[in-house]
Amino acid sequence: MEHRTKEQLEAEAAEALKTIAGLKKEGTLRVKNRLAIPPQAMPAQEAAARTKNVGEVALGYGENQARLEAERCLSCAPGADGLAPCVRGCPVRVPIPRFIAEMQAGNFGAAIAVIKETNLLPAVCGRVCPQETQCQAECTVGKSLKSPEKAVSIGRLERFLADRERESGTTARPAQKPATGRKVAVIGSGPAGLTVAADAARAGHRVTVFEAFHKSGGVMVYGIPEFRLPKSIVEAEVAGLKQLGVTFETNVLVGRTETVEDLLKTYDALFIGAGAGLPKFLGVPGENLAGVSSANEYLTRANLMKAYDDERAATPMYDARIVAVVGGGNVAMDAARMARRLGAEEVHVVYRRTRDEMPARAEEIEHAMEEGVIFDFLRSPAAIRGDEAGRVTGVELCAYRLGESDASGRRSPAAIPGSEYVFACDLVIAALGNESNPLLVRNTARLAADGRGRILVDGEQKTSLDRVYAGGDIVLGAATVILAMGEGRKAAAAINRLLE
Repeated sequence: MEHRTKEQLEAEAAEALKTIAGLKKEGTLRVKNRLAIPPQAMPAQEAAARTKNVGEVALGYGENQARLEAERCLSCAPGADGLAPCVRGCPVRVPIPRFIAEMQAGNFGAAIAVIKETNLLPAVCGRVCPQETQCQAECTVGKSLKSPEKAVSIGRLERFLADRERESGTTARPAQKPATGRKVAVIGSGPAGLTVAADAARAGHRVTVFEAFHKSGGVMVYGIPEFRLPKSIVEAEVAGLKQLGVTFETNVLVGRTETVEDLLKTYDALFIGAGAGLPKFLGVPGENLAGVSSANEYLTRANLMKAYDDERAATPMYDARIVAVVGGGNVAMDAARMARRLGAEEVHVVYRRTRDEMPARAEEIEHAMEEGVIFDFLRSPAAIRGDEAGRVTGVELCAYRLGESDASGRRSPAAIPGSEYVFACDLVIAALGNESNPLLVRNTARLAADGRGRILVDGEQKTSLDRVYAGGDIVLGAATVILAMGEGRKAAAAINRLLE
């Protein structure tokens, strides 16, 4: 496919907008005209160039593209539950038709204000949320065209508005109620924690966020690469919370530096959003060899510790020429694409199902393929091989076939006996997901959790302890940014009711 620059896409959109403006002036703009508008492609860095830098790959819509994409929306009426289909698919219930209607009218400031009624992290969500399985999956345009990928690009419009506001320097501070004198502690500065901090601060409470790392942002800083979510975006969101009076204390590991019991002596309510930082490994012989890493550690070194910037950061990384990444989710795509940027000559994604079953976002898979990542489908490690020095020399792979569907709806993989072979590589990255870090649960008496260490909560995110709430990955296991935010919103509402 020919690469079109942002300028070219903008010029094409400008011409199409003239036609739309003419139809509006004549009063003849109909549903069929909106359905005929093609989805706007996302401008991006060329693949050959972007593997040599960590700059953002997706460049974002220009104003013409954003306005034209907004014109594709049919402004669906709410259903019996009072929600439009797309809103029903959004975990934080962003009023999507309202903000897009403002865009159609050219009122960009009003549009971003509508989004912020329920979502204070639009620049983040617009980049990393799986809209194609949430709001956009319910879009009437995609259903009318019998093509889900042709749904209105809600996430990209959200990103455009957030970036436009930030770049213009006109970011509005959300309204706050008078100070209540009540104090709320938030453990973890990931998406769930930041959402609770924002909603509690807007209710007039004094909020302190405790972060184990030296930078705030949680998984958005240590897990998601710069080329997908620039850290300046996260820093800007954190800065906005500081304007609301939220205090951030870094290098505080609750469960060690402080305990939940200690914090409850000072704070009126507490939210636990510590995330899921315990990586899953392969469970095969040889995974203790030098040259086997979890995606969690690999990405933390690359992102938070900036291993890609070897001129200014002395972060040790395992040199590798051929890399095997085991897994099929977004984290696997992030690790594989980062390995390309760190100089690996060959990067393979090993996945025991096919592309159709991969949980990673389609855009991330496509970007990885464009960047030269090789996909070895229907394969899974049986063992990891090493040399006399204890360093990885390869991974023994077994071929698989797909059987019947499992509980998740995906077809279950079954090993093919006698199909084992050795794939030569010098780094194996396990990207199989994470579980909850057991430290906080183990060191907090009477805090109920399941067998995997996930904190148990009720419908309002309340834990077994009085005045203590939890949400995000520490409750769900590894989930998405927007699902974590949805739990944070529920918890914040419950905390605000408690403190009234």
